[in-house]
Amino acid sequence: MPVARKQVGATGTSTVTISFAGFNRAWAAWIGDCLERRGVRVVFQRWDPPVDTPLEDSLRDLMLAPGRILVILSDWYFQLGPRSQAEWNKALREVVAPDADRFAAVSITTATMPGATSVFAAADLTNVGAEEAERRMLARLDLTAGPVPRSADAKPAPRFPADTPEVWGGVPRRNTRFTGRERLLNEAYHALQEAGPGAGVVTLHGMSGVGKTQLAAEYVYRFGAEYDVVWWVPADRRAIYRQNLAELAPELGLSTGAEYGERLRAVRDALRRGEPHSHWLLVLDGADEPEQIWDLVPTGPGHVLITSRNPEWGEHNSNLLEVPVYRRDESVAFIRRRAPRLTHTEADQLAEALEDLPLLLDQTAGWLNDSDMSIEEYIELLQGGIDQDVVKVSRDFPVAFQTAWSILLNKLKETVPESIDLLRLCSFFAPGSIPVRLLKEMPPGELPEQLTGLMNDPLLWNRAISQLRQYSVVRLESHESVDEEASSTGESLYLHRMVHQIVGKDMPERDRKEFIDVVRRALAAADPGRPIDATQWPAYAEITPHLKWADVLESTDPAVHTLVLNCLRYMYFSGEYRAGIKLGERAMTAWRDLLGGTHPRLWDLSYNLANLMRAVGDYAGTEAMERAVVDHLRDERGGQDLEHLRAASGLAADLRGLGRYEEALEMSGWILSTYRELLGDTDSRTVNAQNNLAISLRLLGRYEESRELNRRTLEARRQLLRARHSWTLISEINYATDLRLLGRYGEAESLQAQSVRVHRIVLGEDNPQTLLAEHNLALCRYRSGERGKAAPAFTRILERSERVLGEHDPLTLMFAASQSFFAREHADIDQARTISEYAVDGYTTMLGEDHPYVAGTRSNHALILRSVGERDHAHMLTEAALDQMTRAVGENHPWTLGCAINASALRNLVGDPESAATLTDACVTRATETLGRTHPLTLSARIAYAADLRGIRDNRRADKVETEALGDLVATLGAQHVHTVSARSRTRPFWDFEPQII
Repeated sequence: MPVARKQVGATGTSTVTISFAGFNRAWAAWIGDCLERRGVRVVFQRWDPPVDTPLEDSLRDLMLAPGRILVILSDWYFQLGPRSQAEWNKALREVVAPDADRFAAVSITTATMPGATSVFAAADLTNVGAEEAERRMLARLDLTAGPVPRSADAKPAPRFPADTPEVWGGVPRRNTRFTGRERLLNEAYHALQEAGPGAGVVTLHGMSGVGKTQLAAEYVYRFGAEYDVVWWVPADRRAIYRQNLAELAPELGLSTGAEYGERLRAVRDALRRGEPHSHWLLVLDGADEPEQIWDLVPTGPGHVLITSRNPEWGEHNSNLLEVPVYRRDESVAFIRRRAPRLTHTEADQLAEALEDLPLLLDQTAGWLNDSDMSIEEYIELLQGGIDQDVVKVSRDFPVAFQTAWSILLNKLKETVPESIDLLRLCSFFAPGSIPVRLLKEMPPGELPEQLTGLMNDPLLWNRAISQLRQYSVVRLESHESVDEEASSTGESLYLHRMVHQIVGKDMPERDRKEFIDVVRRALAAADPGRPIDATQWPAYAEITPHLKWADVLESTDPAVHTLVLNCLRYMYFSGEYRAGIKLGERAMTAWRDLLGGTHPRLWDLSYNLANLMRAVGDYAGTEAMERAVVDHLRDERGGQDLEHLRAASGLAADLRGLGRYEEALEMSGWILSTYRELLGDTDSRTVNAQNNLAISLRLLGRYEESRELNRRTLEARRQLLRARHSWTLISEINYATDLRLLGRYGEAESLQAQSVRVHRIVLGEDNPQTLLAEHNLALCRYRSGERGKAAPAFTRILERSERVLGEHDPLTLMFAASQSFFAREHADIDQARTISEYAVDGYTTMLGEDHPYVAGTRSNHALILRSVGERDHAHMLTEAALDQMTRAVGENHPWTLGCAINASALRNLVGDPESAATLTDACVTRATETLGRTHPLTLSARIAYAADLRGIRDNRRADKVETEALGDLVATLGAQHVHTVSARSRTRPFWDFEPQII
């Protein structure tokens, strides 16, 4: 006869206590929601009985809970390891069986459970959907299973635990041996839930091997059902982090192009706005250098969970949670799960010997369970029986690790020796994520005999990986595969840095030479060969961290040399200057010793290294380097040698950086003529030389000539290269800059605004070239009078440059100069003074006292001193700047004329109007000859001259000069332009020095 179902509210079940293991929290939340929607009062009771308390007592305590007790059965609930099946069977028969009606149960596992669990008559919820699982659970509690509508104001329902969030990516497989950490999991959960929008960031920090990544993964599985998006990102390297975060774009359904810079921007914007999903969780794993990526941590309504060895995340608005080693009871419980043959006492002894470090416990207990070695014998080995020279590998590592690893290594050699070969290959990549697919993609003929079988036999490969995984030596990074065997062919493995370091120490020299050569050739084969192509930067970002570990600089293989040079070019174009300089300097030292001081590779290397050094402002260093190469190649090969011309192009750039513009112009003109003679007008090298000549012309103030050359260069690059090529984009900046310097502000802004959008898409927001494009757009808008748009742009650009490039980078100093003169007129004069002093000091340190950039920024600074009432100091400084600029670039240069306009204003203020008028009179004459009657700088000089004429009471001439100048201002810039309005109100003009790219 069927059992009648009880209606909610009828006599019987009104309260249900759900007893669950913390591991199964998501199931408890889902079941509780199903019951509460039907009017049932739910009490949650996390089941975590102390190991030293008899199970019978813990079950009797559970029976004190109100109402029916619904037990969620899983192997986690029974803690098989710390508790035996016999213990459980005895307790269930003694406590539960006599009062079975108080209990109901659901099973969410297919694992074998103690036989006496049959007393629960559990409903099986495995391998069914949400509706059927709910029906079975309600039937077990004798409740009606009809649909219950959810009220409009009800909180969102928990996701069915067997379903994953709508967007899910990169998350490691769940560790079924995860143990303890309940307090940390709960603290992380509450810290994220209680944080306000944009502040939900928690960092799990602690020493290596302590289990931070496993803790974060468990957090994802335990609480992930509350999110619509869960995305796991390796964050040990900035470039890899950017690439993986950008891959979220298509998963969110964002409409973007293929360039990862555009995708990254779209992802960050979508997460910030919470569209299309506001409940998101981003996990940044291994973020040990916060200064490298903190600016890329998304803000918004979602949550960010970080794992790191570095507690400095606390300085970047993150809530810190320290992850210690296991508590002893956690260690014992974990060991007994991993090695059931060990008793509680033996597990305690092992935990003591291994200092409770989770990684070491995992590796050691795994093979001890398969070994017949007694725990006493093993501990004796740890204490020095196998190696009397046991020392810490680093201050983070426990003393026992090296010896424990030696024991494990012997075990691996005995079973699957190929696993040792694979492990040793991995040690020549950087620790962490290792792209073993690069090894698999190598042609068979390039492999040594020892490795041919491993690489070419899928069964042997899978067996080696499985053996390493069995003892937790590596973990698979092909996270999404369900088929364990298929997943063994995944693209990457994860090797902990502790293991990485030990493997590197424990290797025969013959194997070291063979294996490192294999890895070098694998990296060389993975070189995309197009370092200037932004779409290939993710590939280079993956390769470059491994160069050091593969010791590529000691290779004589030309393909490996090409890889190094291409990585240097990638670092230059992507803005990774400091890292590139370190690699280049190491390569220079190594290759001189390896190849000799005159090997052709050194000319390639010096060219790329000089580009990187020049990018950070070391013009004196690059000039000395390039001049030596130029002289050598000219003497050896002649002036028309292509290598010599390339080196000479670099030397011309150095001369521009040093302020020796006439020399640079002469050299640039000769280089262009020679390239045209040798290669023709359309060769990319000829076009590049034309670009460089235009830069020299601009630095000499010959803006119209520069504009014409840059126009031709832009047209040529659009034809020869694609429209989104970075060289085409830099030509757009150059051409727009010339237009702006000629006073054609509308044309300049139109071109630069479009170019900025493309820069962000192709190169990413924080690429140096993108910052340069945005800076020129801000200047265009400022000169056009759109100060409201310019103000936040100047501030944002400077902040990003300081963060990405550093405070002393040439671009940062350029942006600081602009920020200071804008703040002087339209923001905070104190801020302007601070930034201006920083710019002057930075240029003086970088370039020396006699450089025109120092004179120009001092002229800017004098205007600030004038504004705060320090007239005498300002007068002395502006006169010195004028004299210095005249000596540096000549009296007819626009920069000198600008300094003269500023100096004349200070002469008036200190009571010398006659010399002020004389100075502006000469300035007008020279500006008209140099720039033309209607150039903005000439117009400023004419307005200043009219003011100076009034200062000496020559009002008739002043009126005439002013009227003519106003007419030209209206005709040139418009009646409502800020310069026209300012001149009409007789506000004396000033001039701002703008440092230029070289």
